[in-house]
Amino acid sequence: MAFGIALDLGTSGYRTHLVDLDQRGKIISTAITMRHPLPGANIMDHLHFWMENGSEVGHRIIIETVDKLIGLHNTEPKEIKRIAICGNPAQLSMFENIEIRDLAYAGQSILQRLNVKVPERRAHTRVASDLGIGSVHPEAEIRCPPSIRHEIGADALAMIIKSHMLDRKETCMVTDYGTNAEMGLYKDGELWTGSAAAGPAMEGQSIEFGMLAAPMAISDLVANPDGSWQNFVLDDRLKAQPGNVVDPYNGEVRRTSNVKARGITGTGVVAAVAVGLETGIIKLPRLMTGDRRIHLQDSVYIDEHDVLEAGKAMGAIRAGHRTLIEEVGIEDEEVKSMYLAGASGTYVDPIKAQTCGLVPRVLERTYQCGNTSLMMAYDLLVKDEAMDEMQSIADSMAARHIMFATSKVFEDIYVNEIAYWLEGMPWEMFNAMLVGKGYRPLPDIKRPKETLRIVSADIPVLGDKGLKTLDHVGVYLIAEFERCIGCKRCMRECPERALRVEKVGDKRFKVRIATEYCLGTACKNCETVCTEDAMRFSELKIVKRDV
Repeated sequence: MAFGIALDLGTSGYRTHLVDLDQRGKIISTAITMRHPLPGANIMDHLHFWMENGSEVGHRIIIETVDKLIGLHNTEPKEIKRIAICGNPAQLSMFENIEIRDLAYAGQSILQRLNVKVPERRAHTRVASDLGIGSVHPEAEIRCPPSIRHEIGADALAMIIKSHMLDRKETCMVTDYGTNAEMGLYKDGELWTGSAAAGPAMEGQSIEFGMLAAPMAISDLVANPDGSWQNFVLDDRLKAQPGNVVDPYNGEVRRTSNVKARGITGTGVVAAVAVGLETGIIKLPRLMTGDRRIHLQDSVYIDEHDVLEAGKAMGAIRAGHRTLIEEVGIEDEEVKSMYLAGASGTYVDPIKAQTCGLVPRVLERTYQCGNTSLMMAYDLLVKDEAMDEMQSIADSMAARHIMFATSKVFEDIYVNEIAYWLEGMPWEMFNAMLVGKGYRPLPDIKRPKETLRIVSADIPVLGDKGLKTLDHVGVYLIAEFERCIGCKRCMRECPERALRVEKVGDKRFKVRIATEYCLGTACKNCETVCTEDAMRFSELKIVKRDV
């Protein structure tokens, strides 16, 4: 028998299909992680960790996670003969353990100063043993997709190809709503792209009860005429089911269901913010409930900190969309359609997304496309011609990438977004500030005439053996520091409870950090609070998870 693995290397987590290659590509089972194995909350955190702690450490963390994830499919490694991957350029480069500094730094001068040789990122194949993957046949073929340009990756190509947006020959936009929100504006045969570091709130992370799109996650909310809210919760097949009806002010259950919730995913956060704004429960930046919480079902709630985190993410995405529109120089009315990809793009209510600024304010229609990156990995796995076809599209497409990190347009607009979400700037002042800086004001919202769902779920087909979740990803990072006195202040003040201090001998202490919870180089609170200046994050070394 011959099996293959379709692998989506996302910024917030990994997704896999086990596929029977002898039965015309039948999907057998699906396995996912609940977070990314590298420390950090976004792509820049991952890149910083990689460069500071070394590619050997970073690559080993990734490969051990991939091996554990593939192991959940319960198939003999020797029977897995092929892997196809998809993701953004940084995630694919880290998976292959090739140069990533060209993706971490903006500008040619610094790359020349560092003597960085930009790697070739055309479609190619590798062998599993070359990357140290032990969960498949050693000679298993790894199919690696191309980029359009070094910073416009396979994930962007996947959005374009699997959404079929090019077939419709109209000015349109596409966004993969995730931690690293990739987006594009297509007009007259040219694609303009950008990537907004929206942060983990869009994936339900950095939220008190946040979680990725998985069973028992609240994915949508609807306000009833009596002021109560209907919860919708993902089931074991990742389909939204009606949950409890509750009073958002105090959590009183008005109507119960047999559906249980344990958290809220990004689309649920979007719904909470949209419904909160529309009903007046949210008056930015405050919640108008007695305890400053919006109560959902099963004691899950949204608080003011969650709304601010979500607002920063939503503001980054709206600023990204506006930057593309300004850079291309078109009117809002020229954008006819919006394609929503990724888990958040699949489960979010497009109307609520438009209320929160995640969808352009003037549209004729929206399309919800699902996890296009995993879909593309599947195509690459089962279709021998898919690699060449993907490369052909990459070669033929004129594209321009806008680095939002260095864009004055993005900076100006995002400053307004921060003032709106975090300080409650009135909408009239928001637009006046835009006009004062030479930009067009945001138009009044025009609701789309059509909201079309192309797929029924983020991952439409799970396989007969269903969905499995890898609860623990990553590894431990461990070190002994000469001046450490074992006071455990770093452990007490770790914001994610990722760190432990253990005594290993007379006046000797070991620091152990779980990479899956650590915020990485974006935090380093452990270094900051160390009274003896002993902690050095870059000196931590990798060990297996069971140590």
